[in-house]
Amino acid sequence: MTVSKDTVVVGMSGGVDSAVAAALLLHEGWRVVGVTLRQWNDPSGDPAAGGCCSLAGVEDARRTCAELGIEHYTVNALSDFGREVVDPFVDAYAAGRTPNPCVMCNVRVRFRHLLSFARKIGASRIGTGHYVRVRHDPSSGRYQLVRGRCAVKDQSYMLYRLSQEQLAASIFPLGELETKDQTRALAHRLGLSVASRRESQDICFVSRTGFRQFIVSRAPSSAQPGPIIDEEGRRIGTHQGVAGYTIGQRRGLPATGRGPLYVTQIDAEKGVIHAGPKERLFTKVLVARDVCWVSIDPPRSKLAVSACIRYNAPVARATVEQIGDAVRCVFDEPQRAVTPGQSVVFYDGERVLGGGIIAEA
Repeated sequence: MTVSKDTVVVGMSGGVDSAVAAALLLHEGWRVVGVTLRQWNDPSGDPAAGGCCSLAGVEDARRTCAELGIEHYTVNALSDFGREVVDPFVDAYAAGRTPNPCVMCNVRVRFRHLLSFARKIGASRIGTGHYVRVRHDPSSGRYQLVRGRCAVKDQSYMLYRLSQEQLAASIFPLGELETKDQTRALAHRLGLSVASRRESQDICFVSRTGFRQFIVSRAPSSAQPGPIIDEEGRRIGTHQGVAGYTIGQRRGLPATGRGPLYVTQIDAEKGVIHAGPKERLFTKVLVARDVCWVSIDPPRSKLAVSACIRYNAPVARATVEQIGDAVRCVFDEPQRAVTPGQSVVFYDGERVLGGGIIAEA
């Protein structure tokens, strides 16, 4: 294969977003090479199970590349995906936390493999179908991650951990589009067979049996029954394993004469689920660890930000302070169901400053 510095490697998931991203880059004059990561073999054997990780997804990506007239390659990332995404996902749920596997997949598997493949063939850039933008700040020399113009589809929350090397090499053609309808319209106009493909909102490696069964099959101890305790320390029921619960959950808790109860804390070490009324879900303070500052250097003093505690949640005004290897985030107003294991991402307007993994609230 002959390549030049105008070659871009595009991550092809088999969906409409990556297909249109590749098409837009072709239109801009890039030489496009499509790459699909083989990340997961679903235990059910169903080739359609697993969304962008499925065998059907690989075939859709190959078909799209043929329609666009570009080369397509498949890269084996099964081992890395299991080690960097699936195993930590199971461990987190077994420990009473609620992780977001897509955040880690992007930085530790997807972008790492795409950049490695690009370096191997001498390509200068990588591209994906994410709805985000990148800017270069000449004053600091840093590449900055910026929200996509489509507020509904903005995926900056999922990419806050990207490194400067990854950002410097990345192109996000969909970041300038204002609606998903524009993406689908482009796909139809180009005659792409994935134009009407349904979006997958599920965790790609969790099959139809559901995430609890998936976790229990890999961490049987997470299905150990235990007590459900109310805010006054009274046992009000029995749960069937901490893996089935997350902060703010109402389903699976016993009914009481005092109104609905919600999960307020998960003590996986003792096997206890704590429950309380809705008002017990609100807090103004969280501590985040494993912090990454993507667009700025680590702040040396308190910093006013807008913070987002889960994907697609509204941002809220807060003040953050770096304390050792952790960040203390104090919100102006109490936030509902701050959940250990999820990411908190800090913004300055449309610019992503950084973020970390919520350790405690």
